[in-house]
Amino acid sequence: MTKRIMIHRLTFRDRLFEFINYSFLTCVIIVTLYPFLNVLAISLNDSTDTIRGGIYLWPREFTLNNYLEIVKYDNLVTGFVNSVLRTVIGTVLGVFIQAMVAFTLSRRDFKGRGFVSTAIVLTMYFSGGLIPGYMLIRDLGLINSFWVYILPGLVSAFNIIIIRSFMDSLPFSLQESAKMDGANDFTIFYRIMLPLCKPVLATIALFVAVGQWNQWFDTYLYNSMNANLTTLQYELMKILDNTTMGGGQDANLMRPNDQQQANMVSPESIKMAITMVTVIPIILVYPFVQRYFIQGMTLGAVKQ
Repeated sequence: MTKRIMIHRLTFRDRLFEFINYSFLTCVIIVTLYPFLNVLAISLNDSTDTIRGGIYLWPREFTLNNYLEIVKYDNLVTGFVNSVLRTVIGTVLGVFIQAMVAFTLSRRDFKGRGFVSTAIVLTMYFSGGLIPGYMLIRDLGLINSFWVYILPGLVSAFNIIIIRSFMDSLPFSLQESAKMDGANDFTIFYRIMLPLCKPVLATIALFVAVGQWNQWFDTYLYNSMNANLTTLQYELMKILDNTTMGGGQDANLMRPNDQQQANMVSPESIKMAITMVTVIPIILVYPFVQRYFIQGMTLGAVKQ
């Protein structure tokens, strides 16, 4: 028996819809990429020529002097190492602890989960403020300490709520069946819940990593007097302030033999170069977690 192969032919409306759809998506891509490409072009353009303006997608006079000027500053390597360490350690410990708290709150047999959840949510709306926070950090002995970058950010109410909501969507029968097989709570959390929560944990990990990498204000408050505990963002902030103000009060932050060269650099070029230095590491990390964003909400779970 001969089978007829049905060939679906696109109608005029279908072709019009595809044209409009692709055109819209192309516009979205252009609008999204243009600011990044513009910043990259200015950062790679000669500083003196940048003042003239008119740079859009590619540099008019290509140069790497803007990046080389940043590298000349002291403590930049130390700041980069500390930023990487705080990002890695803070992300791993933060996501793990927040997942543990979310797992406890997602348990239906936890009698106090309503009260604890309310208490956690209240911290999103009420805080002691900057001065009580500084006094707390001081009394805990965390000033001039690397752990001031890690411990205060281990728990985030917003992240806990997101992870708990994801865990609530998973069938509770998974935990019940595991308990019947003799698994304890930690085994259920480590061997069952964590693998199923990879998509949301990857998302939270990216949030935490970006926050840790971009943070500089805690360095300014707690470790500004210790050069060994400086961070990359704090050093770049000082460079930007130095260049914008033409030296000013922080002129001693530059090496004397570099001061005249730094004064010849356009603040706009330095600003764009600093932006690229801070953004590129996060862009390089994103592809490793992107695949978890598109996975199903109940990856590997049973159907009920």
